[in-house]
Amino acid sequence: MAQLIPEGATAPDFALNRTPDQKLALRELRGQPVVLCFYPADWSPVCGDQLTIYDEILDRFTKHRAQLVGISVDGAWCHAAYAKHNKLRFPLLADFEPKGAVARAYGVYREGDGVAERALFLLDDGGRVFWRHVSPIAVNPGADGILDALERYSKRGDR
Repeated sequence: MAQLIPEGATAPDFALNRTPDQKLALRELRGQPVVLCFYPADWSPVCGDQLTIYDEILDRFTKHRAQLVGISVDGAWCHAAYAKHNKLRFPLLADFEPKGAVARAYGVYREGDGVAERALFLLDDGGRVFWRHVSPIAVNPGADGILDALERYSKRGDR
């Protein structure tokens, strides 16, 4: 794994496909907190559990004005089928070509496996890394860590 981007650093910008013909750029989300959820692959059991939990508590993200975004190396068509099958209400972005370029920029690409680590980043409204966490790839990190980080972010006095 490359060097994990440090807290306080400006998050690398990107523009990835959210559908086969539409891109979403990180800069479009500036002005609000953003949760980036890197995960290894659609259709894997651990990823499915993790993303389903986040969808079930999506109102807790929006309570903090935070936009949740999932990112994996799967293609946009795979994401579309996966999101429809699981009724996900947040965008899944395809870090597909060049494969894993965004995961590499954040220091969470697994070279030997060709997938992203299971990693969470909370970006502040100015696009800086406020909090980050990398889980073992086979472990669902659940929601407690990211919800705690959102609470701490919301209560900051220097905003």
